[in-house]
Amino acid sequence: MSKIYAVGDVQGCGPSLKNLVKKIPKKSKLIFLGDLVNRGPDSLGALRQLKSLQEAGRAECVLGNHDLHLLAIDAGIRKTKGLDTVDSILKAPDRAELMDWVRNRPLALSNGKVLTVHAGVLPQWDLQQTIECAHEVEKVLRGKSYKRFLENMYGNTPNQWSNSLKGYERLRAITNSLTRMRFCTPNGKMEFESKEGLNAAPKGYVPWFKVPKRKTRDTLVYFGHWSTLGLLREQNVIGLDTGCVWGGKLTAMEIPDSNKDSKDLEIIQVDGYDHPLRM
Repeated sequence: MSKIYAVGDVQGCGPSLKNLVKKIPKKSKLIFLGDLVNRGPDSLGALRQLKSLQEAGRAECVLGNHDLHLLAIDAGIRKTKGLDTVDSILKAPDRAELMDWVRNRPLALSNGKVLTVHAGVLPQWDLQQTIECAHEVEKVLRGKSYKRFLENMYGNTPNQWSNSLKGYERLRAITNSLTRMRFCTPNGKMEFESKEGLNAAPKGYVPWFKVPKRKTRDTLVYFGHWSTLGLLREQNVIGLDTGCVWGGKLTAMEIPDSNKDSKDLEIIQVDGYDHPLRM
């Protein structure tokens, strides 16, 4: 039976992506955990390869904050920043086709037992609500008025979930949870500034997956986004952002089709990009 692997943040590291795909068994499928582009040396090449893999039925990609940032730049809502490496995409002859493909990617995926997201899941959401909330944003991104959403996407508020949230505030809270969150309070108040490891939580905050009563605690969750964690394997939580763009590794890890212990899951890694600005 062919395997399915989750893959951490590619971030435009085209050469590492090519090397990883070569090591993956050909009949296997891949789920990329967001931040497909930006900061790495070949965002255009990486995006084209991911699109090709998805269209061939070999892969799917969830969106991360850098991918949404690319869409905002493409739409003229944001300008490129100092470390951005997306100019090659913006100048590409197939730019419109690539942007349309990105807009049609999901923010979360699940087979009913395993959940894949870029950043995190609010503690108030169970698996079903996570997927339903992701669909709300996906529907807007794929619609004709998607630029209006991108104009209203940025901001750190509301930083706490309520089922009564409406409009762009609701969509922003969903987007921030799925693509930006690392730390939150036990009752789900999100914090967006801290990027260090597990022991660097601001006072009163914990890593989102450490909230004692989060409703997805019985679901196996794969996520990326948090490179300072490295390869993280805890009970029902696997973090796969191993800092590919910062001289680390690009990591693929098997997604089990049964209750296989995470210690027995296959891991495939290749060398990342030695970024000139890494510390």
